[in-house]
Order: sequence, then C-alpha cells, then structure tokens
Amino acid sequence: MRKKEKSAKMDYDRYDFPWKELCRYLGQGALGCVLINYLFYKSIWVFILLLPAPAFYLLWMKKQRMLQRRKTLNYQFKDALASLNVAVQAGYSMENAVSACARDLEKLYGKQEDIVKEFHYMEARLGVGVPIEELFRDLGERSRLEDIESFAIIFATAKRTGGSLPGILQKTARMLGDKIDVKKEIEATLAAKKSEQLIMSIMPFGIILYMQMTSPGFLQVLYGNLFGAAAMSVCLGIYFLAYWMGRRIVDIEV
Repeated sequence: MRKKEKSAKMDYDRYDFPWKELCRYLGQGALGCVLINYLFYKSIWVFILLLPAPAFYLLWMKKQRMLQRRKTLNYQFKDALASLNVAVQAGYSMENAVSACARDLEKLYGKQEDIVKEFHYMEARLGVGVPIEELFRDLGERSRLEDIESFAIIFATAKRTGGSLPGILQKTARMLGDKIDVKKEIEATLAAKKSEQLIMSIMPFGIILYMQMTSPGFLQVLYGNLFGAAAMSVCLGIYFLAYWMGRRIVDIEV
C-alpha cells in the first residue's frame, strides 16, 4: 500500500484539506462573520445571512493553498535538477539518475513532499517502459509551471537530436536555478510590503472597535435602522474593494 501511495499520480488542480486545516479555516471564517456583524450591524438577521461566508472563505483558501503548493514544487524542482545534474555528471544514465534523485530528495525533504512523490512516480513509470521525456512533459502539464514545462521541452529536444545531455542538463539546471533564485529574492523584497498591506487592512476594524469601546454612543445611530445598515454596507464594500486592490498590488506574478 505504501509503495502504491509513493508512486501515485498527483493532481495539482485539487486540494483536500487535512482536518486541522479544515477546522482552522472554518473557525477563521466563522470568527470573521461574528466580527463583521458585531462591528458593522449588530443584528441577528445579518449574522444568519453571513453564515454561508465561511464556505466561500474555505474555497478561497483552497485556491491559495493550491497556488502555494505549485510554488513550493517549483522551488523544490531546482534542487531536483541539481541532484539530476550531479548524478548525470557522475556517469549515471538519466533513468538511473531519476532513482538517485528520488533518494536524495527523500533525505532532503522527507517522504510527504510533492517533489519526492513525483520522482517516485517517475521511477515507477520508468520501470514499466514509459519514456522519461514523456514523464517530465506530463509533470509540466499537470503542475502548469513554466520552469518545469521549459525543462521538459529542452530535455525532449536534446534527446531527440542527440545533443550532449550532461552539458545541456548542466546549463539548463543553472539557468532555471538562477531564475528561481531571482523569484525568491523578489518575494523576499515584497514580504515587507505584504505585511504593511495586512496591517493596513486590519486598521479599519481596530478603529471601529476602539470607538465602540471608548465612545459607544457615537456609532449607536448606525445600528438597528435601515439607513445605518446601508451606510455600513457601503463602508464594508469600500473596505473589501480596497483590500482586493491591495492584494492585487502586492501579489506580483514573477
């Protein structure tokens, strides 16, 4: 059973939450509903209308987790290329280099990481005669990562034309490794801006909470009536629009 799991084909368009993550994100969504209702409406009917919101939050988090999963795979593929390059330079055939790379990656990341499972899957498929270039192409198509797709094309072309595989692999590994390093540097630079954006997003809630605690009568006119609910809804809509725009600014695709 373990061998079958190790050589299973991964689906990067699907993400199943572990129980701990599912409970955490549902709890965050429910807490958000309680907070929005308390700060903006103070109405049991609005709270009932907000009950489906945690489900939408869960779908949004699933999308974020899938994006993070692809990003992690992309970064780990750099180490996989380095391991393949070392094995090929040592005289291994590419097929045997995949097996050696799978062992190296397992020592580096453990058995549960996607990149380790992918190379175990390749190892199993090579055992039944599947061409290695087809396996890399399949990984690129499933992950939809430009770096892996580029490597698959270069590798397939080199094999078809009879080019020097060790030299091509070394050059490609270096180029893709440099590209991934640049991505990491850009993300590190943007990390501070993302933190600033998160703080700015929390501030409106903090201001309203502070006013309710220090001057509860100041905002009382906005609760329990149609005009107040409409005004608060407009403010909430502007807030979500500003949050969405802020995320678009800091979430730069590299």
